[in-house]
Amino acid sequence: MRNPYVRQLKLGPMDNFVYLVGAADSRDVVVVDPAWDVDAIERAVEEDGKRLAGAFVSHCHFDHINGLPELLSRHDVPVYAQRAEVEFSAELRELSDALRLLGPGDAVPVGTETFHALHTPGHTPGSHCLLAGDALVSGDTLFINGCGRCDMNGGDPEAMYRSLSQVLLKVPDSTRLWPGHDYADVPVAALGEVRQKNPYFSFPDVASFVAFRMRPRK
Repeated sequence: MRNPYVRQLKLGPMDNFVYLVGAADSRDVVVVDPAWDVDAIERAVEEDGKRLAGAFVSHCHFDHINGLPELLSRHDVPVYAQRAEVEFSAELRELSDALRLLGPGDAVPVGTETFHALHTPGHTPGSHCLLAGDALVSGDTLFINGCGRCDMNGGDPEAMYRSLSQVLLKVPDSTRLWPGHDYADVPVAALGEVRQKNPYFSFPDVASFVAFRMRPRK
């Protein structure tokens, strides 16, 4: 599957992107990082004739998961999260009955298709991206012009360097990057273009990357 169904919703006061992702020829979708406005998420599902089949959590920060309790009160669906993130997050562990724990590269079934979770630690220990055909939904691992912070609890700039330079390096250039926040002048871009322009792909070694990523914030 090269061209999945992806619907991007900009919700909340922090310029978050919430996504509906599935196969173009299937009703079933997962919602990625349900936050801020569950009503808006449900309206988008209904408008496009889709059916909510699960939730995928890129990481545990409040601005990405604050809609989960309400969503689960309305829909009996699984919540896919990286095992390392569940171990890190008390908030996710409270959802124990709904959780489906994933390891690096594990499959995420959505209707007739199988997507994959790419473990990309750095922003948090269990951050991961959803690879669905030619779409990469990246949470706070990778933005079009930047990458996630590594100076908060659970952050690790060396792990972020490896996630960008090793894990995401294997994803084809033609893949479209769908980031977790609206931080750029465009909401989506080809990964090959991102690699050329994003400064966090320009460092030849972990030491120079860490020095740049962890420089004092203005």
